[in-house]
Amino acid sequence: MLAEVLEHLAIKPGGRYVDATLGEGGHAEHILAACAPDGEVLGIDRDQEALRSAKKHLAGVGARLHTVHAPFGDFFELIADRGWTDGVDGMLIDLGLSSLQLRRAGRGFSFAADGPLDMRMDAGLDRNAADLVNELEETELANVIFQFGEERASRRIAREIVQTRSKRPFATTSELREAVIRSGVRGRPGRDPATRTFQALRIAVNDELGQVTKVMNEGWRALRPGGRMVILSYHSLEDRVVKSNFRRWAADCLCPPRQPICNCGWSAKVKLIARKKLKPTDDEVAANPRARSAGLRVVERLDSGDGGGVA
Repeated sequence: MLAEVLEHLAIKPGGRYVDATLGEGGHAEHILAACAPDGEVLGIDRDQEALRSAKKHLAGVGARLHTVHAPFGDFFELIADRGWTDGVDGMLIDLGLSSLQLRRAGRGFSFAADGPLDMRMDAGLDRNAADLVNELEETELANVIFQFGEERASRRIAREIVQTRSKRPFATTSELREAVIRSGVRGRPGRDPATRTFQALRIAVNDELGQVTKVMNEGWRALRPGGRMVILSYHSLEDRVVKSNFRRWAADCLCPPRQPICNCGWSAKVKLIARKKLKPTDDEVAANPRARSAGLRVVERLDSGDGGGVA
């Protein structure tokens, strides 16, 4: 959804922008071009391999690109460290896996090719997917798969995993996929039966929903008046967090619906640019089937007199 991202960021020359999930720099490349000649981009990623790739890819932009190794949930501190204490003109958060992560079998994100059962976006994290699969109690493992994968067969899958690991610990992605298939789970047409289990473990390993929740607390403060936040999500769990908080930010009152007099002191901080989630075009899905689950939401900061900024 590159065209939609660029359109809804409303990029202007000389602006300050944050690509909070830099990846290999594909979005940042176009943002830098649109905000030229002196606009700047702060690129954040918790994946060191992605950062190295992005810096190599964008070496020609010079000092207009600033990269930081960190989870995107730390964006307030990172923007302040950059000296942009009055906020930024736009922020993009692409919550999906990068192509680099999926291409590298050694990262353990994909069941399409066998690799170590890792799934860490940041190699410095203490626990990987193998640790969760081999160490969690059956009930806890089932809860992880159900909560983060929305997998109805979570208990069957967890039972099969525990029975299998009693003979030999899990070490590879193919071993986990085979265990899910042995549990009798059937994926939706065109989707592998292990998709939801892999999603659940990846989210748990990387605390992905925790990072989204940090942004959604008071993320509007990082925007200058007129600045926009664009978020791409890929599954219902993260989209629900984004949707509910964007609506909260845009509300004129947070009092209970039946309360006759407003005393919350809240006023709208943003306006919704698109009231419904935007989806990729049929042509894009045909060219890139991975885009089929993508959805875009966007808000614009109001000049509400509530300050803002990250100081």
